[in-house]
Amino acid sequence: MDTRPTIAISMGDPLGIGPEVTLKALADASLRGVARFVVHGHNATLTRIAERCGIVPTWFRVRAGSDRAQESLDQDVVVIDHADLEFDLTRRASTREGGFASKLWVEDAITDALRPLGDPRRADAVVTAPISKESWSIAGYQWPGHTELLAHRCRTRHHCMGFVGERLKVTLATTHIPLMELRDTLTIGRIVEPIDLGHRLCRTLGIDKPRIAVCGLNPHAGEGGLFGDEERRLIQPAIDIAVQNGIDARGPFPADTVFIRALKGEFDLVVAMYHDQGLIPVKLTGWEDAVNVTLGLPIVRTSPDHGTAFDIAGKGKADHRSMRAAIELAIKLARAPRVPAGPPLQ
Repeated sequence: MDTRPTIAISMGDPLGIGPEVTLKALADASLRGVARFVVHGHNATLTRIAERCGIVPTWFRVRAGSDRAQESLDQDVVVIDHADLEFDLTRRASTREGGFASKLWVEDAITDALRPLGDPRRADAVVTAPISKESWSIAGYQWPGHTELLAHRCRTRHHCMGFVGERLKVTLATTHIPLMELRDTLTIGRIVEPIDLGHRLCRTLGIDKPRIAVCGLNPHAGEGGLFGDEERRLIQPAIDIAVQNGIDARGPFPADTVFIRALKGEFDLVVAMYHDQGLIPVKLTGWEDAVNVTLGLPIVRTSPDHGTAFDIAGKGKADHRSMRAAIELAIKLARAPRVPAGPPLQ
C-alpha cells in the first residue's frame, strides 16, 4: 500500500509565476518519492511553461468534471485539467479570467482536503501557488486572500497567518487590513490567538517548550505610554492570558529589536501586530525558503511567501525555492501528529 501523503496544489493565477514554480518544484524526483500530488489547474498552460523551462512533462492528465476525476489517482503527479478555460498568456497582469480560474482551483483543492477519511480523492494537505488579490476582486470575489477564504470554507473562527523560515517563525495578529484600521481591529483576543496558535505550531514542529516573543504596536513598544497605550491596554493582557495557560510568552518588545533577538536564538517565534511588521523581517532573512502557513484550520495549508510576479511570468526566470519549501513543509505537517487545537484561551 502506498503510504505517501497526497498533496493538493492549486496552480495559482495562470498569468503569474504559479504554474512555473509548481512545475519546477515537482520536477524534483525526491519530492515525488515522498508524496503524491494532485494539481488543480490548466494542462495547456503547464505544458507551455514546461517547454519554455526545458521540463519533460511527466504528469498524468485527468479532465476536471469527468468520472475519472472522482476516482483514486495513484500516479505521482496528476493534473486536474480545466481545459475549457482560456487565457491570454501574452497579458501578464491582473485579469478577470485569472481571478476566476485561480479561485476555482483553490476551492477544488480545499474540497479535496475536506473530503472524509477513506474518500479516494482525499488530500492530506493543500499548497496554494500565488494568486492576485486584484484579479479576485476584478472577478467579483471579495475575499482579501487565501487565509480568509480557507477559514470560511473550514468554518474556523480562530485562525491566523503564520510564516516558517529557516531563521524566523512569525505569526500575525492582523493580516490584510489597512494600517489606519488597526486601532479599531486590534483586540486582546486577536493577540491571544497568534500566541496560542504559534505555540501549537512550534510544538508540531518538534519544539517542546516554545519561547514566544510578542511585538509592541507602537515605536519603542509605547515607551511607557508616551507613544500609545495599546501595549498596556491590549498586548500585555493578551500575554498574561497566554502565560496563565502555560505558554512561555514574553513582551511586549520593541519591534525594531526583537527580531534580532529571535535570529540570535533567544526566541522560537515572534508574534507581530500587523502584516508588514512581521513580513519585512521574514522576507529579508528568508526570501528563498519562507513559507506561509494558515494556523487553526482542521487541514494543512501552506504557500510560498511571494506573489504572482507578473513582470517575470512566462520567462522561465522564477525562483521556485519558496514553493519547494512550502511543499516540503506541507508534507512534514501532514505526517506530524497534530497538536489538539483545544478551546480558545480565556
